[in-house]
Amino acid sequence: MRPVAIDPNRKEVSLNGLQAYFVELRTPFLTVSVLPVLLATAIARHETGSWDPLLFCLTLAGAVLLHLGSNTINDWFDHRSGNDEANADFVSPFTGGSRMIQAGFVTPRGVLTLSIALFTLAALIGIYLYTVRGPAIILFGITGLVFGILYTEPRAMLAGRGLGEIAIFLAFGLIAVGAFYVQTGYISNQALAAPLPLAIFTTAIIIINEFQDAAADAATGKSTLIVRIGRKRGARLFAVVMLSAYIPIIAGVATCLMPRWTLLGLVSLPAALKAIQVATATHDDPHAMTPANVSTIITHLVTGILLTLAYILSG
Repeated sequence: MRPVAIDPNRKEVSLNGLQAYFVELRTPFLTVSVLPVLLATAIARHETGSWDPLLFCLTLAGAVLLHLGSNTINDWFDHRSGNDEANADFVSPFTGGSRMIQAGFVTPRGVLTLSIALFTLAALIGIYLYTVRGPAIILFGITGLVFGILYTEPRAMLAGRGLGEIAIFLAFGLIAVGAFYVQTGYISNQALAAPLPLAIFTTAIIIINEFQDAAADAATGKSTLIVRIGRKRGARLFAVVMLSAYIPIIAGVATCLMPRWTLLGLVSLPAALKAIQVATATHDDPHAMTPANVSTIITHLVTGILLTLAYILSG
């Protein structure tokens, strides 16, 4: 193992090959794909009175593999564009990619090969689920795959056209809808509405992470949403997005679409308000914004866990 500086403070760490590829996967962010599957399965059980453990495990594995494949292919694309090399304001592990290619721990070819392998495994799971639930599963899987690749693929570059947030919202919303469909074979209004807070918070995670990357993104022609509208307006938009995530919960309970237990999701509001406060006060200081990154992820995590628990408690 060899020490290499991988953060802006030049702290040196030592990693072996397996450790480096584990970091490359960015597994701490998997909660944004795991929680929608958990929530959707809980909703399915709430509506039908049963759930299939095997289909749940396969759906969860497929979602995780697609997410990991997207993480690695995005790192590869950002390396090819020079974006991650130009990024001096990243705050690991929240922004600037995994840094494993830049630190020399892994090769670009190795990352690309890993990404292809992950997508292939996800496709194999999708084929099996297709035999169980029919062609709609292929639509869910292909949509997730396309969004994962086109997010930073140079010719499409959804993230660089200010469309990354929309792609993320749709992709992670579809994870929940797809997981529900795998369990039930149909799609309900509740299955569309209840996971919306998680999709919105995932979008907020993307927005807040763009602040630290903005300088490098602008320098390499990657016109993300924050690059386009600026940090100050970006902080305002971030606040609107964060608070809007609670609307589906309140509206769902008010209209009796969702059980009253789902009001537990509002418990995450203090973490959301902290993220908004930090983003508003420090939007021009990349390193001071780190608590906003953390609080946004915590908000998503707490909301997802509590909504899932709410549906379990509701029977």
